Amino acid sequence: MKASDLFVKCLEEEGVERIFGVPGEENADLMISLNSSKIEFVLCRHEQAAAFMADCYGRLTGKAGVCLSTLGPGATNLVTGLADANMDRAPVVAIIGQGSTRRLHKESHQNMDSLAMLDPISKWTQSVLVADNIPEIVRKAFKVAESEKPGVTVIELPENIAKRPVENAAPMEVRKTRRPAADHKAVAAAVNLIASAKNPIILAGNGSVRKRAAGQLRRLAHKTGIGVVNTFMGKGAVARSDEHCLFTMGLQGGDFVNLAVDAADLVIAVGYDLVEYAPGFWNRTPGKKIISIDFEPAEIDQDFPVDVDIVADLADALWQINEELNSRFEGKLPLFKIGDRAKLRATMFDDLTQEKHDESFPMKPQRILNDVQTFLDAGDVVLSDVGAHKMWIARYLQPEEPNTVLISNGFCTMGIALPGAIGAKFAHPEKRVLAISGDAGFMMNVQELETAVRLQMNVVCMVWCDNEYGLIKWKQQNQFDGQHSDLAFTNPDFELLAKSFGMWGRNITGPGQLEDALDEAFNQKGPALIAVPVDYDENRKLTQRLGNIVMPI
Repeated sequence: MKASDLFVKCLEEEGVERIFGVPGEENADLMISLNSSKIEFVLCRHEQAAAFMADCYGRLTGKAGVCLSTLGPGATNLVTGLADANMDRAPVVAIIGQGSTRRLHKESHQNMDSLAMLDPISKWTQSVLVADNIPEIVRKAFKVAESEKPGVTVIELPENIAKRPVENAAPMEVRKTRRPAADHKAVAAAVNLIASAKNPIILAGNGSVRKRAAGQLRRLAHKTGIGVVNTFMGKGAVARSDEHCLFTMGLQGGDFVNLAVDAADLVIAVGYDLVEYAPGFWNRTPGKKIISIDFEPAEIDQDFPVDVDIVADLADALWQINEELNSRFEGKLPLFKIGDRAKLRATMFDDLTQEKHDESFPMKPQRILNDVQTFLDAGDVVLSDVGAHKMWIARYLQPEEPNTVLISNGFCTMGIALPGAIGAKFAHPEKRVLAISGDAGFMMNVQELETAVRLQMNVVCMVWCDNEYGLIKWKQQNQFDGQHSDLAFTNPDFELLAKSFGMWGRNITGPGQLEDALDEAFNQKGPALIAVPVDYDENRKLTQRLGNIVMPI
């Protein structure tokens, strides 16, 4: 068989069900080989969008999402989506085309060193130079991408290598790798710190919603009576309705949650990524003890002086801590009274539900998100794009389950929500998927509406309209005493835009229309678009109440 046939058989062995991408001349052999495969090729309208689809698909399934591009401009278009997946810890394998190895040493059409470009935003990159090596390369790409902490790997397949015959090579069997358990001395030291603390708090990060860690984290919270604060990407680690849930940290410096962390004498960081929210923003008072529990050793940061560093499979490490607590404090658990956090939760609930029935128009962010929270079921999936709306979603939209509110908060990439929603719908076709974007971010990948229409995929896109770069304005106003640069732009009529794509669309013209519009949108056979004018005067009001916004864009 041809090398491209072998490549596809290796993908099948990995359990790949679909590939998102835009092919080109240099990967024609691979595309023809896919014609004889059960793997579905999802034709996209932009390579960046294909990478976003693979990103969100991988994040939700735990299996590497796969995206494909040709060489040169196809590979450069992948860059933003791959960087997002790598920094947000999503497993992705990218397959890129390349010209013949006979012309890579000289000036030739579309020839560039793609792997050198992609190497800084990947865990591993490799070009196929010998066709018989394809099984090893594919197996390693998936193993590295899916290993904690997950990220991006890249395989480059030159056009002449794809055509070569192979005789004895065969796909490698996929075998599970068990992650190591925690060191027993580190576990004992962590329990010692917990037992001696007066006012501990748990900080749940990105890793806490992967690899079954959330279940053991909830056990730890209940066993100890310690409240849990989550980062933007740790949402759902503890259910919104659970009295141990202290909601989301990471927005305003004076938010109630930040003040609770200031008062803590011990922070138990579980799956916490510094890339998402730097410790300098939350470790603002001296004397805190810090326990880090993560898949990798804690990052070195002067504001993150870790006293106990537990490096292990996260779920297993939490299980060991729970068992140590059982053994050492039988009959005395929980160690702390979660009821002491009831006042904080009540204050937060009261704050989060203000303006929920507001009748003004354009709609306030609080009212929009209350309508969304009321309409959606616990298992439905919301994807947030990046912009001012992301800040409101992070604070006000509190889920019951992990991986039901997806926010890009490592690389923070505008344009992710629409293509990401398509990837999410492939991952969970049984769930309702809502993409919430600002009007700026939505237009960055608007072309993927055609992809959703062609696939008859019922993803619903909600666009918050303010006709400017609202988050940049918010930050400039905070920094420069209300002044800002020119950030305004115009928008299409979104209802007509949807119609032009052959899909359902609605412009909201009053505050009481959103829930009915959502109901109608989710009953379409294909995608749907809802445009909501938003009152971002609320941004500065939030700043005045809770202090300057501290979360980096």
